[in-house]
Amino acid sequence: MILITGATGNNGVEIVKELSAQRKSVRAMVRNEPEQKDGSAAGVEYAIADFDDADSLRKALAGVDRAFLVTPSSEKVEEQQLQFVDLAREAGVKHIVYLSQLHARQDSPVRFLRYHAAVEAALAQSGMAFTNLRPNLYMQGLLLFKQLIASQGKITAPVGESPVSVVDVRDIAAVAVAALTETGHEGKSYDITGPEALTHAQMAEELAQTIGKPVTFENISGAAMREALLGFHMPGWQADGLVEDYEHYSRGEATTLSTAVQDVTGLKPRTFQTFAQDFRQAFLA
Repeated sequence: MILITGATGNNGVEIVKELSAQRKSVRAMVRNEPEQKDGSAAGVEYAIADFDDADSLRKALAGVDRAFLVTPSSEKVEEQQLQFVDLAREAGVKHIVYLSQLHARQDSPVRFLRYHAAVEAALAQSGMAFTNLRPNLYMQGLLLFKQLIASQGKITAPVGESPVSVVDVRDIAAVAVAALTETGHEGKSYDITGPEALTHAQMAEELAQTIGKPVTFENISGAAMREALLGFHMPGWQADGLVEDYEHYSRGEATTLSTAVQDVTGLKPRTFQTFAQDFRQAFLA
């Protein structure tokens, strides 16, 4: 049995879909069971659980051999993930595939990178097998700003001209599925990037060519980005963390290129052009 936490999130949806297609025994952890189940996830078992409710986590973990761990971003995330690791060990889980982040380290000025490093350390000491997935910035993150792009033809971020090796979520999910279903990934940490490092201006240009409408990049301050994120009803802790992420990108610290997607899956990682074409309609809405 494979447990997928965050089963309704960007990565979780793709992972559940692929595991279901492979007819694996999948348990999708959700806060509320969906009223209408996706037909592509046939045979998936649902576990209603909350990361703040240890008893519900114990039930979700019962009989599980492998688990994919990701939690919603909040100031409680490190505590929640460390508790999950402890409960998984108690439940006899053999292998955890953990969604970390590129350049995770405990002395980082970026809060997300610090907590990921702390959880990676706990997994290494847990006695369970583990695989750390360390992706860079998601291409799908632009979908958060699709209305701004569609209505104003604009991408804004406090990143300047620094390139970022953005990665498609579908490629992250493919690596996760391999780690959850194959041997040989135990004890590994995979840096997961796209095939090229692009500036946000280059991404805007690619989007413009794809949708046939002008799209430009405007560099803004971290404070302006924070205000915009709060306008999307994002909690303050998460908004501050994302601004720290972008400060990290703007320092040129996220240009790393990795071959992990092809090494693990045998397939080349998707280009930003492919992402733009596949999600073209979203940026026209």
